[in-house]
Amino acid sequence: MKTLRDIKIGETATVVKLHGEGAVKRRIMDMGITKHTPVRVRKVAPLGDPIEVTVRNYELSIRKADAEMIEVE
Repeated sequence: MKTLRDIKIGETATVVKLHGEGAVKRRIMDMGITKHTPVRVRKVAPLGDPIEVTVRNYELSIRKADAEMIEVE
């Protein structure tokens, strides 16, 4: 299983599935990260947390823990 955390800077991936439950999954979906959505990794902080991505034409910073819940292809 490949997650958003595994994607290199500058690469684009498509969301396959969101793991997690309840409020955490809902928060990720509210940010615009849903199934079949392309996500491009823009930057990664020096210590790896957070990760800046482009989703639906806007920039978003997400935590490493949240990025691990997003399965991509």
